[in-house]
Amino acid sequence: MLLGSSKYVAAFDLGTTSARVIIFDEYGSPQAACQRPLTQIFPKEGWVEQDPMEMFRQQLACFKGALSDLNILPSDISAIGITNQRETTVVWEKATGRPIYPAIVWQDHRTTEQCEALGAHSLMIRERTGLKLDPYFSATKIRWILDHVSGARAKAQAGELLFGTVDSWLIWNLTGGRRHMTDITNASRTLLANIRTGRWDEELLGMFGVPVSMLPEITPSCGALAESDPEVLGACIPISGTAGDQQSAAIGQACFRPGMTKNTYGTGGFLLMNTGKTAPLSDHLLSTVGWEVGGDRSYALEGSVFIAGAVVQWLKDGLGLFRTSAEIETLASQVQDNGEVYLVPAFVGLGAPYWDPFARGMIIGITRGTSRAHIARAALESIAFQCNEVLQVMAADTGAPVEELRVDGGAAENDLLMQFQADLANVPVVRPVVTETTALGAAYLAGLGIGLWEDFSEIESLWRRERIFEPKMSQDRREYLTKQWHRAVARTRGWEQ
Repeated sequence: MLLGSSKYVAAFDLGTTSARVIIFDEYGSPQAACQRPLTQIFPKEGWVEQDPMEMFRQQLACFKGALSDLNILPSDISAIGITNQRETTVVWEKATGRPIYPAIVWQDHRTTEQCEALGAHSLMIRERTGLKLDPYFSATKIRWILDHVSGARAKAQAGELLFGTVDSWLIWNLTGGRRHMTDITNASRTLLANIRTGRWDEELLGMFGVPVSMLPEITPSCGALAESDPEVLGACIPISGTAGDQQSAAIGQACFRPGMTKNTYGTGGFLLMNTGKTAPLSDHLLSTVGWEVGGDRSYALEGSVFIAGAVVQWLKDGLGLFRTSAEIETLASQVQDNGEVYLVPAFVGLGAPYWDPFARGMIIGITRGTSRAHIARAALESIAFQCNEVLQVMAADTGAPVEELRVDGGAAENDLLMQFQADLANVPVVRPVVTETTALGAAYLAGLGIGLWEDFSEIESLWRRERIFEPKMSQDRREYLTKQWHRAVARTRGWEQ
């Protein structure tokens, strides 16, 4: 373990709905945190945007807030780890650092027709990238910006524009424009990187019309990656770890052995299964890079549920059913079951295993006896139903049933949801002491990068279990609920076709 006066590591977690900074000590325990909301903009049906400058401002404010809570200086931070919402696309001017268009968020589906037009290439794309040809990913978002912002394509071809996912945008600003990079986990989510070579793919760049001059350097997930500009953060601090939020959560959950599986309940629901050195191809799930540390690259099988915690936010903000998200558990607990009400939150289409951008949300089974509590319970259960479908496909694709599911994220604090997830999947659901594992994983990567922790074995020894939810539901009940869910999902499919 690194010797020295300071053993604090700051995790910069720039997510979809909020920016956060959590400061961890050498035992992986959070010591201070600050979180600020991010504005989501919905200019048209299926469009989701954010202000890149707001992202950066809020992230800086969080860093200052966390330092203040702990009463320390920027120079007391040994290293910074970065984790971020993936796929979200920012394009900015190289000379000025000004974005030429709002960030197009991963949830945005404006490029659905563009993806359909490239359908003949879908198999080649999947073989090289491990991904589906879907508006979810960055490549078609970049192309849309270049095609729709006046003068953008000419500037890009002249080498005057830069592209980055949120990690690249943050690092560019933290380093005062001196470093344009992305780690391999974020690069693997763009549809532009070959996940086996770890490099940008020239044929894919040509297909999507993206000049190579726009792209950041691809780096490992930890090491001597960059240093912050003292004019920006008040000190020159090593940026020594970075990974996309879901890969970072898998590291925070210590899912270091093949077969280990985690689910992060955030805005969406994201399940990752460690597949070791193999990047399996799946008809329904994604193959992605898990991390690259010390020259070793690990892969993961991933299922992305687009709407998880966001359905709770919708009930709160859109329908006004309760004032705080935490109240949904109390409300849903007022009824013993869903009263045959099913809510399919296909607000931006359906992700894994359907990949149907045309699906639309639906509440079905409503009667005169349906109450607010039934709607709340149906919303919570919809999160578990969607995640369970991904777990079933993972088991089928790998030939190995999931033995336990490690859970994290905001909704993992909901006991009712966690028990229903265990019942539905028929596997133990394990919640750790530290549920903010996305930030924790970024901190671990940063610490590995400077030698604060020696290896994954030392990190695994720090992981602590808080509670296990054991399955209690009968098989007949499980099968009935699953059948009813599938009937509800079928009603939402192909809405605009």
